[in-house]
Amino acid sequence: MSKFKKLLDEHSISQTWVAKKMDVSPATINLVVKHGKYPKKNAARLKQQFIDLLVSKGLAESEILTVMDAAAISSENDQASETESAAPAPQEEEQLMLLRKQTLTPAAKKKFALFKNIFTESIRSSSELYNDSDINYVREAMWQCAKGNTSFIAVVGQSGAGKTTLREELHDRIEREREAVVVIEPYVLATEDNDAKGKTLKSLHIAEAILSALAPSTNAKRSPEARFRQIHNLLKESCRAGHHHLLIIEEAHSLPIPTLKHLKRFLELKNSFTPLLSIILIGQDELKIKLAENNQEVREVVQRCEIVTLEPFTHTTLVDYLQHRCKAADRKLSDFIDESGIDAICAKLTRNVGRKNQNESLLYPLAVGNLITGAMNVAAELGADVITHDLVMEV
Repeated sequence: MSKFKKLLDEHSISQTWVAKKMDVSPATINLVVKHGKYPKKNAARLKQQFIDLLVSKGLAESEILTVMDAAAISSENDQASETESAAPAPQEEEQLMLLRKQTLTPAAKKKFALFKNIFTESIRSSSELYNDSDINYVREAMWQCAKGNTSFIAVVGQSGAGKTTLREELHDRIEREREAVVVIEPYVLATEDNDAKGKTLKSLHIAEAILSALAPSTNAKRSPEARFRQIHNLLKESCRAGHHHLLIIEEAHSLPIPTLKHLKRFLELKNSFTPLLSIILIGQDELKIKLAENNQEVREVVQRCEIVTLEPFTHTTLVDYLQHRCKAADRKLSDFIDESGIDAICAKLTRNVGRKNQNESLLYPLAVGNLITGAMNVAAELGADVITHDLVMEV
């Protein structure tokens, strides 16, 4: 056991608690405690934050610095003793960089005969939605939840993966197929998982959203007990009229733990044996961390919630996606990019990291669209006919 770990144990300070207080992953804290390793980004700030937190728990700063230095020295000695054939422990690598919003220049619009950017504009109808096996799986999971065949799912994906687009398509599909579903969406503007950063979404706010959807002209009861009884009765009446109810919460990675725990109680609202409410949480990868199996705080939710992940494109599905976007504008993909350019997009937005060469990919619609837009701007500036490998790597 390292001296740092021993010091924390002596003062009954868990690494999980430290990770939550510092808003980092437990794995990051474990690397610091065992090996004295910090992420490359903001290492000095993280170290000082750790020191300040431990000082606030009554530890002396000199004692903290001593065990921190000991952890770093021990790690260096361990690395020096490794055989030449053994792979050295890699430092934590920087994340793949997301390209900021790109806009077509007038020169690029003229060069490629585009008056609107077909690679980044939002879709306007369900016919424009690109579908592959992964997207269809998520789409169908959301549809079954809307119909009440499943009760609780969490749709997880990186920024720009298309989560909001699928939510909009679900609304459209409910209307197209005239499904008797009442969609309830609490407003999540400025919501955060703690009140220091913004405003937390609480169970009372969800109850108000249900009341507003089912009986907008009815005043909410003042006491929480009466208010929840009120919405339970309204849900029962709506169910008897033939409706199912779907609660959709966007930006669910910002939900505080207590609200996540309370969602189980909303699921338990029934009319006899008939569930009155289904729930879809939509959020980024942080939501998957909050719903991890080893998080005992939300164990009752974890056992009831199915996590559905929006996967990144593969090389094949990327080509299909780009061809789909071009077809919607009656154009060909070869008018914009050649095969080497597509290979370059995959290379620029994908890499293998860690000892096990785990795949890290940002091949999502938004990132791909921004990269192609930037490459078209470079092509127009240099007078190239189409996007090539070298032009993509210049962005």
